Amino acid sequence: MIKVVDLAWLEFEKPDLERAQRFLVDFGFAVADRTPDELRLRGTWANGPCLVIRRGPRSRYVGHAMQAASRSDLDRLARSTGSRVEDHRGGRAVRLVDPSGYEVRVVAGLPELPALAERAPLTLNFGRTTVRPNVPQRPPRAAAQVQRLGHVALETTRFSASLDWYLETLGLIVSDFLFLDDLREHGPTMAFMRCDQGSAPTDHHTIAMFLGPQTGYAHSAYQVTDLDAIATGGEFLRDRGYQRVWGIGRHIQGSQIFDYWRDPDRLMFEHFADGDRFDCSVEAGWSPMSASGLAQWGPPVSRDFLGTKPHPKLVRAVLTALAVDDNDIDAGTLRALMKAMSA
Repeated sequence: MIKVVDLAWLEFEKPDLERAQRFLVDFGFAVADRTPDELRLRGTWANGPCLVIRRGPRSRYVGHAMQAASRSDLDRLARSTGSRVEDHRGGRAVRLVDPSGYEVRVVAGLPELPALAERAPLTLNFGRTTVRPNVPQRPPRAAAQVQRLGHVALETTRFSASLDWYLETLGLIVSDFLFLDDLREHGPTMAFMRCDQGSAPTDHHTIAMFLGPQTGYAHSAYQVTDLDAIATGGEFLRDRGYQRVWGIGRHIQGSQIFDYWRDPDRLMFEHFADGDRFDCSVEAGWSPMSASGLAQWGPPVSRDFLGTKPHPKLVRAVLTALAVDDNDIDAGTLRALMKAMSA
């Protein structure tokens, strides 16, 4: 129907905005606005907020906003979906719900926040090339400055319907598919989707979506300047008692250097740098899904990251998914997923 150009922001609910703010500022965000019932966080680049967090009864992911190219795209989207264009934060928006039940707000014409000062990428000596003679390089241990929102990763029991919806409704294209080795004939079970801006390169993935026994938020990722920002920002978080989930390493799909952390409510947030950017000429890759295939280098992937730690909520989700016909989960798929996540 249209081709969105970027991921605008993510929306969460949290019962304790003060605690949420402490972690997110330590993670590297700046506060864009704060009211008694809403917190908006931003990066250093000229843009809108990365996160909108409203006070709610429990910690949960609500949905995401996507940036449309123009207001006329919103009109076309509203006509095609039977929705309406509404005023929203100084711009216009169409509110939709994807097949997984996530709220998707498509926006245009919103005011932009001015850029903030940030550290420049470090200048590095390579081999015989000396670019900083007589100058030591010791970046301080401090919060990593988030530059921008990169992507969100989501689990769903309705993978096929959701994948089609993002491709057909919002014009995303696929950078990489992952499949289950034992069920290749069933098609992909994970897709890394990017925005299609023709010859202009965009992030390898804006939305990563994978099949699982429950529908929910997996993680979100935020770009920082370089590897040293990831490393010193991680030390800063560790010093404040936060839990590292997995890192530091380099992914295969997307190639970014990564480091994952839990907030106090156990939601997962990623620092990343040096990610792939593709234009529309790059065709989708096709690879088997496995735990060992998630990183080129780094520590072994943790069970915490994979979400395979046994707990009552996971058991209930599996039983519920198996009892429902209107999804992509069955006993064979679950066995293949468990095998892939132990490979």
